[in-house]
Amino acid sequence: MAQSSRPGIIGAIVGDALGVPYEFDPRSQIAYAPAKDMIGYGTYDQPPGTWSDDSSLILCTIQALINGYDLSQIAASFVDWFETGLWTPHGTVFDIGVTTRNVIDRLSDGEDPKYSGEVEEQTNGNGSLMRIIPMAYYLLREQDAGVRYERVAEVSAISHAHVRSKLCCFYYTELARLLMNGAELDSALNAANEMLRSTFTARGIVEHETRNYERLLSGLLGNTHEDEIHSTGYVMHTLEASIWCLLNTSSYSDAVLKAVNLGEDTDTTACVTGALAGIIYGEDAIPDDWLHKIARLDEIESLIDRFDADRLATKR
Repeated sequence: MAQSSRPGIIGAIVGDALGVPYEFDPRSQIAYAPAKDMIGYGTYDQPPGTWSDDSSLILCTIQALINGYDLSQIAASFVDWFETGLWTPHGTVFDIGVTTRNVIDRLSDGEDPKYSGEVEEQTNGNGSLMRIIPMAYYLLREQDAGVRYERVAEVSAISHAHVRSKLCCFYYTELARLLMNGAELDSALNAANEMLRSTFTARGIVEHETRNYERLLSGLLGNTHEDEIHSTGYVMHTLEASIWCLLNTSSYSDAVLKAVNLGEDTDTTACVTGALAGIIYGEDAIPDDWLHKIARLDEIESLIDRFDADRLATKR
């Protein structure tokens, strides 16, 4: 298993940057001038190729994982991002979710990252799902599903500690892992669904919670009409929307553009979609003209190479 993490990580960052100019725009508004290319400005008045907090926290996680798993180091990198501009595209933070901001304040005050995350049901935003893809690569050679769940859940829970956020992150990383190992999307989804069902049993997840995953587990998500696909910042909406985009397209570019054109939380939906689309279609499928607009691309590629060299040299 010598898979490079470049397709998934760069796929996520490019998707994120495509969505940044459109964030918060409703679907009905975008429909008049759909996203077709990587543009700039818009919502945050940022130049083309600017990525958001999603990619910043992905890159912070990667940096922290080099030389080994340490939850405190991952959390500290998030604080450094907010306070010093670590892994920002242009030196400043211009986008941050409410839950993540509250957690970073607590971490900065010395709270243990094992207990820093929000646990209330209403805090199930997509702020941990958007940054979790590095864990799929880090745990690629880990054969124990229980260990994979615990690690992914811990990293989610730095900010989003409700079981729903943890399960969505685990499902997503398991799906990514299956795709990395060569599974076709349909079979990977079937296997991820079975893993989720077994996790419900193993973790004693109550029926009140499992009902939230019925559409995901039905096998019919791809046939759902676009009007029934939501693209808000709610973690279930983002997970479902990203998979729906993959099931209804046949290329990297079409998948991430469809995600952006859903509107609302455009950067995160496209980021989460983009990571999986990058894995499915490969790095060469990412349009060169989009890729070469990405801020700090050389530094990103260098960081990914260091991450891959470390994780592939280490027996985990």
